[in-house]
Amino acid sequence: MQRWRDGRLTEADDFVAEEVAVALIYNGTPYTVMLVTPADLEDFATGFSLSESIVAEAGQITLREMRRLANGVELWLKIPGECYRLLLQRGRSMAGRTGCGLCGSNSLDDAIRPPVAVAGGCTVSSVALVRAVAQIQQRQTLNQITGAVHGAAWADVGGEILLVREDVGRHNALDKLIGALARQGVDLHAGFAVITSRASFEMVQKSATAGIAILAAISAPTGLAVRMAQSCGLTLVGFARGGNYNVYAHPQRLMYPGQSLVANSAE
Repeated sequence: MQRWRDGRLTEADDFVAEEVAVALIYNGTPYTVMLVTPADLEDFATGFSLSESIVAEAGQITLREMRRLANGVELWLKIPGECYRLLLQRGRSMAGRTGCGLCGSNSLDDAIRPPVAVAGGCTVSSVALVRAVAQIQQRQTLNQITGAVHGAAWADVGGEILLVREDVGRHNALDKLIGALARQGVDLHAGFAVITSRASFEMVQKSATAGIAILAAISAPTGLAVRMAQSCGLTLVGFARGGNYNVYAHPQRLMYPGQSLVANSAE
């Protein structure tokens, strides 16, 4: 490639993030095609299936085959018969773009489905939250060399990051994290999630559906995301950067020096 820096043109090598078309095929039936960074694809398939309520637990899905083709990847998945019948009723046939969490949904009810109420969850100190946010960029190995991918991380109650997944799509990164957590049997009541993107409503929807009680985003939330978090019981944090953050829903799970639990307020 050519690089223009400080008034000078040079030839240089560079690393770029890859994205490929990944088809999810359930019980022999194509369901959707998403543009995904081609890493941790079994985590992605599991997380997508959980966060989209296709299955209720990781043990209900089996990756039978991964076919790497010239134009993409096919993930051949097996799910129980009842899950498959419900899936056929929903329908989803369009391709999902890199930045799209809803592409292919056939109805508003399917797209904006309310997640189950989020119960329990841990109490996290402000120090732990800030610690986790400060760590995530250093833990994004792919983003460090490409500058082009989102990250989703899982931290324990002390703010130590235990898992990181990356992808060109913010919702794909979260699905990969959800899948990794489920496949490893991580207790979702013993930590919280941090994402490097904005907190759009599908990020809240996916987190709540998976059972994540606290979601912290480095960027802003949307109004629909705030309303969904308020209604389902998820603690939503936005603008988490530089030691600061805003809490938009259910702040009772956050604790500060010299205080007990914070009063429940979305203001």
